[in-house]
Amino acid sequence: MIRKTLLLMSFLSLFGCGASHAPEFPTDTFTARDGSQFTMTFIKHGSLAIEVAGKHIYIDPVSEYADYATLPKADLILVTHSHYDHFDRTAIEALETPETDLLCDKTTAEAFDFDCHVMMPGDTARPRDYVTIEAVAAYNTSADRQQYHPRERQDVGYLLTIGGTRIYVSGDGENTPEMEALRDIDIALLAVNQPFTMTVDQAVEAAKAIRPKIFYPYHYGEVDEKTDLDRLTRELEGVTEVRIRPME
Repeated sequence: MIRKTLLLMSFLSLFGCGASHAPEFPTDTFTARDGSQFTMTFIKHGSLAIEVAGKHIYIDPVSEYADYATLPKADLILVTHSHYDHFDRTAIEALETPETDLLCDKTTAEAFDFDCHVMMPGDTARPRDYVTIEAVAAYNTSADRQQYHPRERQDVGYLLTIGGTRIYVSGDGENTPEMEALRDIDIALLAVNQPFTMTVDQAVEAAKAIRPKIFYPYHYGEVDEKTDLDRLTRELEGVTEVRIRPME
């Protein structure tokens, strides 16, 4: 059973109080199933970071959302797909070292000549002994949204297992059969950014199918149609614990 050990309601420096010049982002700290601790930091939009035992994992780092040169160097960087608000070579170069492992989708690797370990939907990797990573297909299902994230492009979300705790980061897309088939999820981050990803109704449907212990809407805002986070929370009362973190 995942247990929240500390919820930092104020804005804290990424991965601790750190140097005074470090940027500040909301961070939650958890105890994993095996008793180890990890933190999750909500940078902005689709950009996230996870720290476990002093090791740093970044998901979709983008320079517009943070000065990554001021943040801890990356042990792992995960890229879900090739859109500008998810793949940013400048941010990656600021974070990587010769020891950094890069995992990305097929299109990012091919279209941008990006040297990474390609993750196809259904693939599993264990780049470090503290994390297992599974790629989950991410795409649009509505007929009028196929231009955003077509299935044939093979974009991905990621399911990370850390200390036995299962963390699902959806990437961009709608509530696909692959997403709704997931089970035993402790933490789910689902993109709610209509029309490009899920509507509130679709996110509610996905959360009811997955039934994570904790659900964070992410990748919301930056569109004309505002995501109704209050309604999302109301409709999932009794289904999952909904936590809202500023991602706009």
